[in-house]
Amino acid sequence: MLNFHPGSHLGRISEADCLARIAESINEAHARTRTVVAVLENTAGQGTNLGHRFEHLSAIIEAVEDKTRVGVCLDTCHAFAAGYDLRSAEATTATLDEFGAVIGFDYLRGMHLNDARSAFASRVDRHHSLGQGNIGLAAFTTLMRDPRIDDIPLILETIDSSLWAEEIAWLRAQQFEPS
Repeated sequence: MLNFHPGSHLGRISEADCLARIAESINEAHARTRTVVAVLENTAGQGTNLGHRFEHLSAIIEAVEDKTRVGVCLDTCHAFAAGYDLRSAEATTATLDEFGAVIGFDYLRGMHLNDARSAFASRVDRHHSLGQGNIGLAAFTTLMRDPRIDDIPLILETIDSSLWAEEIAWLRAQQFEPS
């Protein structure tokens, strides 16, 4: 699997033309390889970056010829910065529901878990340690307990390596509801 951000239109072509060009590039890469799976990572939407709306990712997937070789990596900080609310359990579930309706969980190939130093809908990509940013811990508890995320690779992508072991242990503990 090759995880990447879709790209930017740089103000030179329309969003629709850029999304079509990205899909065309994936189709060309697929034609030259046998096993590579293109995994589109959602973006925060800085500048002219595309991929910050689930509809962008869906449009690319729709235009990819071999649907078995394309997927999505959902980054929590990027989603939050792009305007997908994750500040409560209910908001996180609603965002996942929207992901499912627009893209579909069959395409979810991985997740990057990180809090956001940036503000909601700011379109600024600034990762933070779990529970220390503007998302908070409820989102990560919700994600760890949502059966739609079962068996999806989860990659911790936070900023303080001294906290990684603690963050991973906390995430694992969230998988089970207290009795």
